[in-house]
This record gives sequence, C-alpha cells and structure tokens, in this order.
Amino acid sequence: MIRLSDISFRYPSGNFQLGIQELLVTAGEKVAVIGPSGSGKTTLLNLVAGILTPEKGSVSVGDVEINAQSDTFRRDFRITKIGFIFQDFGLLDYLDVQDNILHPYRISGALQLTSDVRNRAKELAVQMGITDKLRRHPSELSQGERQRVAICRAMLPGPKLILADEATGNLDPKNKVRILELLFENMAHHNATLLAVTHDQELLPHFDRVVDFSGFLRGENP
Repeated sequence: MIRLSDISFRYPSGNFQLGIQELLVTAGEKVAVIGPSGSGKTTLLNLVAGILTPEKGSVSVGDVEINAQSDTFRRDFRITKIGFIFQDFGLLDYLDVQDNILHPYRISGALQLTSDVRNRAKELAVQMGITDKLRRHPSELSQGERQRVAICRAMLPGPKLILADEATGNLDPKNKVRILELLFENMAHHNATLLAVTHDQELLPHFDRVVDFSGFLRGENP
C-alpha cells in the first residue's frame, strides 16, 4: 500500500533533514510510528499524503507514485483515497460539527455529496459519541470531542489509507482505546491501511507493527 524509496527531504529553512532508504507498509496493516519530537514523524505522514514532496526519491500509495503527480492530482487523490487525522484537528470554526464532517465533499468535485453520505456521517457521529454535538461549533467542544469530529471526517469517504497524527492524543484513557477500536472496525470494513504517529506507549500492542524513528536519528533506517 505504501512504499518510500531513497527519500531525501529538507525544509527550506532550518537544519532538519529526513532520509529514508526504504519503508514499506502492506495493505490492511496497522503501523504505529514512534520517536522523539523533531525526528520526522509528521513529515513522513505529509510526504505520504502528497502535502510535501521529497527532493529525491519515490513515494507511492498503491500503484500511484504520489510525488510524480501534479498539485491538483495529489489534492484530489488525498481527498478521495486518504483519510488524514491531523494533530491540530483542522476543523473550521465557522462550520458546525455536521458540516465539518461533510467538508471534504464541499471542496472538491472528486467527491459527491449524496443522502447516503449524509446518513453515513450521522452513523459515524453516533459511533464516536458526538451525535448530540452535530449543531455545535468547534469552539463549543472539548479537545476530545474535536478529535472525534476529525476522525469522523477522515473516515467518511471510506478511504483505503488512514494517516493519523496523534489521533487519540486528546482523549482520556477510557475513551482512547474505545475510539481506536472503532477506528479499526471502520478500517476493517473498507480493508484500509493505517499509518499512525503516536507517543502513547499503551496503544502500541493494538498495532501490527511499530516503526521507531529514534533509530533514524542515529543514522539507521527506520
């Protein structure tokens, strides 16, 4: 599902540089990415999503080499094929919860907003325990509730790949495992793959594999 080969990336300013010789994630696999702050974990997700492109190397999702495509293609591909759960949620304050969940369908012609999509959005809200919050705005929600909205939005198109940046980081201990299990259940329904950045050591046994980026800081391949 995911293949990164001979990757070299650096930001225009600063000294950070990411180099990955090879990283493979198979279809249906649930992979956790751990490591210290600044080791490139979020950068990895952004490269896979096509938000960033490497100076050198290849980033492929399925049979598509993402970094070789146009900005428009990468954007539509990300919206239709990838569910991205951002660490800062990425919610819009002027939209209520329901419209935030439906937002991907309003910003691109690559997705069609139908009654079935609306019904699925409500079902996801029920599963995530936020059905009573659909008419509220993000500023009226707790951090954990905002996180659940972000998860609903990412899952709505039924993507084959989920990228999660601390998807349960704002949830209490009781709910973080429950929400992770619900995420896994939705993924299984679509035979989706998960690449998740986390600092929560307690969640690691729930994943199929762990990639430790601390080795990368020592010059090793993750």
